[in-house]
Amino acid sequence: MSPILYAHGERRGLVLIACAALLWGTVGVCTRALYELSATNALSIGFFRLGLAAVALVAGCLATFRRAPWRMAPRDTALAALIGAMLALYQACFFTAIGYAGVAISTLVTLCTAPVLAALLAVAVARERLKPAVLLALLLALAGTWLLVGLGPGTAMPDGVLIGVLFALGSALGYASMAVCGRLMSGGARPLQINAVAFSTGALLLLLLAVPTGFVASYPLAGWTLLLYLGLVPTALGYVLFLRGIASTSATAATVITLLEPLVATLLAALLFGERLGALGLLGGLLLLGALVVLYRGGTVEA
Repeated sequence: MSPILYAHGERRGLVLIACAALLWGTVGVCTRALYELSATNALSIGFFRLGLAAVALVAGCLATFRRAPWRMAPRDTALAALIGAMLALYQACFFTAIGYAGVAISTLVTLCTAPVLAALLAVAVARERLKPAVLLALLLALAGTWLLVGLGPGTAMPDGVLIGVLFALGSALGYASMAVCGRLMSGGARPLQINAVAFSTGALLLLLLAVPTGFVASYPLAGWTLLLYLGLVPTALGYVLFLRGIASTSATAATVITLLEPLVATLLAALLFGERLGALGLLGGLLLLGALVVLYRGGTVEA
């Protein structure tokens, strides 16, 4: 493949991943609305999010690949199941981290360490080499996320957050592992099939976690509407876009560009719930956008 065609393919992949990140940015405000509408909990919401997405994706597989809806190479099937397990790990650890360390620190640790872990995993597993532009984008993204979540210079960490930080690192590991596993898929693996297997696996694992801790299955009509949206739009559609995009994008670049998600979530929270960004938050948002620009214009990773 010529360098020009490769560049266009990679940029298309970055656009698809950015669209997925925009959809994922709506998850936070929907979840907050669900908490206000019902006495639910994080693992129950996570199960319905993945479970409803799995139903849609399985139906899509049956309709699209009628002759052989589950025809996948054994290696790709195993990787898809591993993505599902890592997806469940990502959500379960992140929800647990919030209980110990709060939303800000948990988000900071998860989103800032995920690109670093993805880079380490990509070098070790996918044998990727980083270009300077990706490293610059990574640094900008880390600095931007740090400021965006509101932990600027001079802010001390609350007491007793070590356990929460450890769970957040587990969440970051799950998130980074998903990106690397997606990159390792063969060219014949189809995103619809991959996601059907992954989300079915993740939903089952989250159900096993949710039942012993108080599974909530009672919601008002507005709550079910939000759950359907979470399952079908930012989850089923979002992850299909993500896997299509990552087929021509490095795992590290994909992880960095998905940092658009907290920026979108923060803006929606400001518009819908009156949460306002301070000066540091605005600066963080600009740094995130700068990382995306650097990544789009010159950030590639050589295999």
